[in-house]
Amino acid sequence: MKPSRRKFLYLACSAVAIPAVARTAWAQSYPARSIRMVVPVSAGGANDVTARMIAQKLSEAWGQQVYVDNIPGGGEIVGTGQVAKAQANGYTVLFAAGAHTLNPSLHARLPYDTLKDFAPITLVASGPHALTVHPSVPASNVKELVALVKANPGKYSFASSGANTQPRLVGELFKLKFGLDLVHVPFSGGGPAMTSTIGGHTPIAFTSLSNASGNIRDGKLRALALTSAKRLREFPDVPTMTEVGLPELVTGSMQGIVAPAGTPKPIIDLWRSEVARIVALPEIRERLISFGLEPVVNTPEEFDAWIKTEIAKWGKAMQDAKIPKI
Repeated sequence: MKPSRRKFLYLACSAVAIPAVARTAWAQSYPARSIRMVVPVSAGGANDVTARMIAQKLSEAWGQQVYVDNIPGGGEIVGTGQVAKAQANGYTVLFAAGAHTLNPSLHARLPYDTLKDFAPITLVASGPHALTVHPSVPASNVKELVALVKANPGKYSFASSGANTQPRLVGELFKLKFGLDLVHVPFSGGGPAMTSTIGGHTPIAFTSLSNASGNIRDGKLRALALTSAKRLREFPDVPTMTEVGLPELVTGSMQGIVAPAGTPKPIIDLWRSEVARIVALPEIRERLISFGLEPVVNTPEEFDAWIKTEIAKWGKAMQDAKIPKI
């Protein structure tokens, strides 16, 4: 090999190796300061509670504060958009929920690209949605609720965690299936929606089970159906939507963590491994299960494939319901 050729290969290899070493050193020093975990819904709901549990454990492990920043608005678009524009350095991440995979089908235009502007880290948990009613509603099952609403068109309303959320879409599909005149009342998150329904202001709520589970156990809400594929061990008396005639409503909410696109892979891998460790802790696992959630941790690649599948599924659901994009 000629000296010039040998020198060229050495310099080329060095040009690649030096940044790699620098990236490794950077990852080893991470985190060097506090980290912001954006939760794109209001405080008090299950997504917020789970995010805070994860953030606390991360803070303890890393010796740096991982703090939750609630940025509700626009069906999770406002907070999600802020993370999309944040520096890809591992110091801002998004605790994503159901709207992350719904919004691409719901909106004609978003201020970000769900697939291109984020680096998936891992799922944390998933769980079904629930049809719930205030105990004062004279309906103990879906058949009785449908008859009640049909006998009183326009009188009853249902709460959801927002106009552009999965629970709202589940409610709209339910209305369409049974031909109901049911008024939708959107809130800024699952917490406020539950507060309204528990107070009897919105007698019906479509919500993630994780937001409603404690209130169902306490008798503050009555669950009439779940969107799970089969009945849950924690709620064996609550039928699935398939059992009440809506097999197309086998859906679920998700909790997962994504970072801005371009975040270094060593940072992504560190987050994934640490979150996996935390979710496997008995106290965290049991807490998630008590919410009606299934703890799920996967790889960034698996999470990316899952997101793409969910986007396609919700797009078809909207087409079937003839719901136009906003």
